[in-house]
Amino acid sequence: VLAQIIRLIEDAQGSRAPIQAFADRISARFVPIVIVLAILTFLVWFFLLGASLAFSLMAFTAVIVIACPCALGLATPTAIMVSTGKGAEHGILIKGGEPLEAACKIKTIVFDKTGTLTKGKPEVTDIVGIELSDEDAILEIAAALEAKSEHPLAEAICKYAEEEGIDTAEVENFKAIPGYGVQGLVDGKMHYFGNRRLMTDILSLDIKSTERKMKKLEEAGKTAMILASDNEILGIIAVADTLKESSAKAVADLQKMGITVYMLTGDNERTALAIAKQVGITNVLAEVLPDGKAGEIKKLQGTGTKVAMVGDGINDAPALAQADLGIAMGSGTDVAMETGGIVLMKSDLADVVTAIALSRETIGKVKQNLFFSLFYNIIGIPIAARVFIGLGLVLKPELAGLAMALSSVSVVANSLMLRTFRPGRRNYLSLAAPIVMVLVFSFMFLKFAQLSSVMGGSVR
Repeated sequence: VLAQIIRLIEDAQGSRAPIQAFADRISARFVPIVIVLAILTFLVWFFLLGASLAFSLMAFTAVIVIACPCALGLATPTAIMVSTGKGAEHGILIKGGEPLEAACKIKTIVFDKTGTLTKGKPEVTDIVGIELSDEDAILEIAAALEAKSEHPLAEAICKYAEEEGIDTAEVENFKAIPGYGVQGLVDGKMHYFGNRRLMTDILSLDIKSTERKMKKLEEAGKTAMILASDNEILGIIAVADTLKESSAKAVADLQKMGITVYMLTGDNERTALAIAKQVGITNVLAEVLPDGKAGEIKKLQGTGTKVAMVGDGINDAPALAQADLGIAMGSGTDVAMETGGIVLMKSDLADVVTAIALSRETIGKVKQNLFFSLFYNIIGIPIAARVFIGLGLVLKPELAGLAMALSSVSVVANSLMLRTFRPGRRNYLSLAAPIVMVLVFSFMFLKFAQLSSVMGGSVR
């Protein structure tokens, strides 16, 4: 695990964010423009204004040196390197520049319920007899069926049966029916255990007699599952999964950031709404089959919004891949972690908020860095070309090189301000840094120009 974390961070720090393409496009146009300006500077001074060859060449060289796009090349990778390292300190593995940039554009976040909003460790709360009045018999059959299932609810039922000292029978012809439940032969008789759809769509059983009891359980936020034979409903087992302590606060914080929050689950609508109410979510996508999760993400993307999916299970992987940004729980399955662009090693939903905040601050730094790069070139090229020689502002090539280096220093220093990032707090030092650096470096820039004039840069 440690080796994998190190590899992920190393790969991320060497990756490129899409915004880097913008810097590359600027460089592709900027460099030839600077060369043309340098040549024009030489031609104007030497042929039109009659300056000496040495003076004209100095002006030409100063323009070339001051306009070196080193800072432009450093703008994105320095910020990404610091940001991914900072994320790792807080247990947030960001797999590169692309997911880092994608996070700042997210307007909608979809949370899986089980194992993401909830602890993923459900417990049996109720056993209700219907045609079979013996609760132990109901639990015995259900546990026998669920012993071969990989669903988190199955583990809860098997664990409860073990705690109650109930021995489960052997199951033959076991079959999992994704989105519905399971079936198998127990004591030579076919039994089924799952949701309403399993009873109505596959078995064609009438569930009216159980509806009132199911509704009562579901309104309490419990997941109710039905045990049945080929021709009758035997009983109901209800399971409840507790919310993570950080879920409600994380949802509230995301909503304060202007992000719309959804909950996605295969549970029936009543249970889903009860859980969503506890956590503060009003947008609920319930009764979604495992293979339909990616489709729901695609529908949201069709509205023009950037969507992030947060999940932990195997059946969440397609949705994580479909989303503009996949965020996987570190406690989840390997396939989910491989698919997600961001992995939360502590499986704490507060880290979703931290990841979004870190992304926004990082991309803000990249934009500031691009500004610094262009700002120094814009004010530096005219001075290097000796346009303001009448005001005593000249840049000799050696000092132009030093001024150019300062622009790179400003970019690196600004990126390092991300080191002061703290979850849940405003980074005042980082906010103030660009303003301070613009003033300090501009002052130093002008001092270099004045010093060049004193050193004889105005001799023609």
